[in-house]
Amino acid sequence: MDQLIENKILKADLAFNEWKKVPFEERQQLIAKAAALLSADSEKFGKIITTEMNKPIAQSVAEVEKCALMMNYYAEAENILKPEKVDSEFHYSEIQYVPKGVILGVMPWNFPFWQVLRFAVPAILAGNTVVLKHASICFGSGNAIEQVFLEAGFPEGIFQNLEVGHGEVKEILEHKAIMGVSLTGSEKAGAEVASIAGQNIKKSLLELGGSDAFIVLSDADLDEAAKVGALARLQNCGQTCVAAKRFIIDEKIEEEFLPKFIEEYKKFVPGDPMDKETKISGMARADLADDLEKQFNKALENGAEIILPLERVSENAFTPGLIRVNPGNPILQEELFGPLGMILTAQNDEEAVRIANDIPFGLSNSVWTKDQERQKLFIENLESGTVNINRMTSSDPRFPFGGTKSSGYGTELSLLALREFVTPRTVVGN
Repeated sequence: MDQLIENKILKADLAFNEWKKVPFEERQQLIAKAAALLSADSEKFGKIITTEMNKPIAQSVAEVEKCALMMNYYAEAENILKPEKVDSEFHYSEIQYVPKGVILGVMPWNFPFWQVLRFAVPAILAGNTVVLKHASICFGSGNAIEQVFLEAGFPEGIFQNLEVGHGEVKEILEHKAIMGVSLTGSEKAGAEVASIAGQNIKKSLLELGGSDAFIVLSDADLDEAAKVGALARLQNCGQTCVAAKRFIIDEKIEEEFLPKFIEEYKKFVPGDPMDKETKISGMARADLADDLEKQFNKALENGAEIILPLERVSENAFTPGLIRVNPGNPILQEELFGPLGMILTAQNDEEAVRIANDIPFGLSNSVWTKDQERQKLFIENLESGTVNINRMTSSDPRFPFGGTKSSGYGTELSLLALREFVTPRTVVGN
């Protein structure tokens, strides 16, 4: 292992020994200061994001501001890590929540600030320290976040960015000072990291891919569903785990809904990412655009029909595409990470549920209906970590975020995230 990386891990371990003793409320005060720094310079940090991965600047700034909102949530959160007294025959008996130590974060490029801070803030508030392996195109974001923590007054070693490649993750995770790992990324990367963690008996949290359904039923507000649906597919150029990717339409309203949806979809025209009016720009890298183009062609070869063509207008940018996908098309078992949506139809609610669940993933779904009984059917039967009613999927600091099936395991956000990287310790005695 590179000596610089070794030194940073040891520094994080040394910092943990003191940080775990700092009162919860004092940690919260530092988080509030870091949130204020992000808010004050959201434009500056937004430009870093846009420069690194082409996100439209308005969305990049919004990402930074959302991070500050999330941090303020934790800065004011209830301390659910206080020792809990348990009634028993013993003189004293309680449950304590003990932080694990140094936690490795392996984070992606699509939300360079949000993904990192969503994991790191509750882990640090719980008393752990963090080392980050960011995507190779986002080292600038990782370094900027580290500087925010230092400027806010966090001791050195609490949060450190490691400029390393994927090939070094295994050795870092196997380091005796690393006590757990949180990864947001592909199913393949998650399986590899979880395997390494398991072999070394270390805690892992995985937030992986998705192919979320956006289900529009016959009694839905079709104008609103069309408008929100286009945004849900194409925000961040479609490079979002919880983006709507499969639009399952009640066949009774397909002829009425589809033209409305296409009209909204066409409003996303690739533009300059630094222009505040731009709604969609290029993908993060040219090779990712290559991958999406291959998936598009694969879908067509297996019977999909073009509704709107996926047309490449530059090395990494497309006019957004829309295809009608036939049942059994192998593309339905993959994640489309880019500006390409799929249309399917269902004869009834039960078939819509079956189609929605007939994939390896289980991250989040969106259902559009005004009828509470129909809502109940989907809430009780959809296989996903989140079910949204008449809204698109968007993570919220107040609510737990995570998936099921091949979308991963573990919880980010909400108070529950504070208990992901702690050990519940039983203390009893007379």
